[in-house]
Amino acid sequence: MSTVVPNRKTSESTKTTGKSSSGAKGARVDAAHPNSALESIVEVAHEEGYAAAVSTACRKAKDSFSELGFNWPIVIWIAMVHVLAIGAPFFFSWPALITCVALAFATGSFGVCMGYHRLLTHQSFQTYRPVKWVLAFLGGLSGEGSALTWVAQHRKHHAFSDHEGDPHSPRDGNWWSHMLWFMPNFGKKWHRELLQRYAPDIMKDKVMVALHYLFLPAHFASAVALFAFGYFGPESWGLGTAWAGTGMIVWGLGVRMVYVLHITWFVNSATHLWGYRNYETSDDSRNLWWVGILAWGEGWHNNHHAYQRVARQGHRWWEFDSTYCVIWLMEKVGLAWDVVRLKDMPKGTAPQ
Repeated sequence: MSTVVPNRKTSESTKTTGKSSSGAKGARVDAAHPNSALESIVEVAHEEGYAAAVSTACRKAKDSFSELGFNWPIVIWIAMVHVLAIGAPFFFSWPALITCVALAFATGSFGVCMGYHRLLTHQSFQTYRPVKWVLAFLGGLSGEGSALTWVAQHRKHHAFSDHEGDPHSPRDGNWWSHMLWFMPNFGKKWHRELLQRYAPDIMKDKVMVALHYLFLPAHFASAVALFAFGYFGPESWGLGTAWAGTGMIVWGLGVRMVYVLHITWFVNSATHLWGYRNYETSDDSRNLWWVGILAWGEGWHNNHHAYQRVARQGHRWWEFDSTYCVIWLMEKVGLAWDVVRLKDMPKGTAPQ
């Protein structure tokens, strides 16, 4: 196992997240407000005792899963999704492929990248509560857990990025950062404390809490809907049979989830290993072009770690960010406001 770098001092690592100077639509965004709620969360995260406890638990889990045991529901869930995707060659059809691509964009770009990441975690823009709930629902269908858990883990990642306490740093192993980090059984108490420390604002939303408990039922419901679409769909589209219905589940659920899971996991692993840096940050974040393209703009990761609240993660003209394009369109039609842009950062603001 690679050597773990000691914790940064709180004064050097506190992340400035900021909030809008006004809750009204169109208000100018103060992107570095010193009293933001998220900044307070990060400050609490650096309490020495808690950081040491989390770091110790992570090291034990990485050295040997026998220390903590496996979180079997998660392990079985991930295994089932991958097994389901293996059937793809046997159930291929163009409608199934199109469904897979459409749902990948809806759950990956809309749900995870826009909803979980830029809206709920970093408050890069504001929108109506029903829109927020729809994005959180789509994020849940990605298979990456509920908004509560996702936001809490990601905020903790930014609090300790590539330092002791980071839940998924490649410094602790490439496979660990890619997909093993969430498989140990840290226990219910640890999970409860994680949410209380890093996602108290999300926990106050009763709909978000309901979506947390509806995570698995929502996937079963989507499987039923996909099968029904394939079974009752028009024969002229190559549908209307049990084979077509099964193909919709295999491609619309299995293949789609495997793609979304791994391409977003590459943000945790690959973009902290390979690529170039536009900014000198206190971690190993990189911009990696193929993750940027395939992960709907999330691969311009060094840009994001430098200015976390900025909605657009591609800072150079050729760093295409498809998720930001959707946010821009939402802003134009009145579905998004207080969009944080690089120009909103106070002059002289240093990369984080």
